[in-house]
Amino acid sequence: MYPQGFQDPEMVKMGKKHRMNQMVELAHKTLSKEALEDVPDAIENIIKLVTRSSMVSVFEKPKFRDGVKAMSDEQKKLLVHTIKELIHGNEEKGFNALLELLSYYKLAKWTLMTVFRCYYYPDKDLLYKPTTVKGVINKYNLEGLTYKPRPSYPFFVKYREAINEMKRYVSPTLSPSNAAFSGFLMLTM
Repeated sequence: MYPQGFQDPEMVKMGKKHRMNQMVELAHKTLSKEALEDVPDAIENIIKLVTRSSMVSVFEKPKFRDGVKAMSDEQKKLLVHTIKELIHGNEEKGFNALLELLSYYKLAKWTLMTVFRCYYYPDKDLLYKPTTVKGVINKYNLEGLTYKPRPSYPFFVKYREAINEMKRYVSPTLSPSNAAFSGFLMLTM
């Protein structure tokens, strides 16, 4: 259907709504180590990144925004610290701390757990959309992977490894980023 991959005019048109380059730039500007030092600014930028993402559900965006605004100053500081750890430090420690904090607010959703690394490391990470993840696991018979609604670090790592392995076997035109490759896989289902 799209012989030129993501360079195909129809795919270019579809890709514009995701503004991937702008979102990656926003992530690098607002989630750098330095930017995460100023907690009040970091909180606003974290909310901005989530609410501007075309891949996060319109239902999750206001819940995330309101949940973060309802956090105490100490919890906001913890949120910034866990995202900093997730992106720049011990990934597993950051993931698990973020999971614990977001669980308290009933915000521990795969999309919210993966959105930050998706935009900060677009060639390595991706946003986990439950329907897509389940579909990819089933269609491609990914062994050892069982989707569960509650995020977990072991699944996070295994699924990312599977996606990165799959990318090795397709044309680079199908994977300008992991989010795009995930979208390609979604289109094949």
